[in-house]
Amino acid sequence: MSSALNRALSLLEYMVMCPMGATVSDIAKTLDMPISGVHRLLKELESIGYVRQNRNMGEYELTIKLASLGLAFLGQTGIADISQPILDGLAAKCGELVRLSLADGEQLIWVGVAQGATSGLRYDPGSEQGQVVHLASSAGGQAWLAEMSDEEAIARVMKQGLLKPLQPGQSAPTTVKDLLSVLAEVRTQGYSRNADSFLAGMAAMAKVIHSPSTGAPIGVVSIAGPSVRLTLQRMETLVPALYDAAKELGEASRASVYFSKIVTTPD
Repeated sequence: MSSALNRALSLLEYMVMCPMGATVSDIAKTLDMPISGVHRLLKELESIGYVRQNRNMGEYELTIKLASLGLAFLGQTGIADISQPILDGLAAKCGELVRLSLADGEQLIWVGVAQGATSGLRYDPGSEQGQVVHLASSAGGQAWLAEMSDEEAIARVMKQGLLKPLQPGQSAPTTVKDLLSVLAEVRTQGYSRNADSFLAGMAAMAKVIHSPSTGAPIGVVSIAGPSVRLTLQRMETLVPALYDAAKELGEASRASVYFSKIVTTPD
């Protein structure tokens, strides 16, 4: 990949996290790039419709073009069509936030969501859709890592970072030993569960989705909610519904061209 393309993609990835826009100087400082280079890239991206400049404040912001490409891609894969009814059904049963994350190379990406909580205290992080899942601290990431050998799991985590950059919960693993202990428990249980790990005050549980043809892990379905409500005892009552949803999603994956490309035979 050329260095110019690398810089342009890094700039777009940064701006995804700045929906209200960012100044040239802020972008340059964060990405460790010269201001002149950032300005030149922004002007090129503006000319092809990916960014625009706020004429009042001078900040640059993404247009809807990048998001529309992502939505168009997901629409063509059929992922939303086959998964949303299953996610909605699980959300209705548990009354909490349900999310689908899919394996994409060495990463998990949040791609689907259903909110089951209709009133009162609820966890509803709309800004996380489309984001890379933090593996070590999230229930979904821990469930996915538990499918691997300890060596492979550690390698994935070290590449991403053991510690979540922004506000991890107090019970998140902080050492490799902590992480391996969590993964051993997940393998014994068959699913992951944690509280105050990915985020303070939040609890979650997750189950890996397997390909029905090869058994390969292709994604994760999770339930998340306020830890005062989604207690350990309540999680145990939701295990059958979580397992059923994971199985349904696995069977439904036969209908998606996306899954047929990512499924590989397990080692």
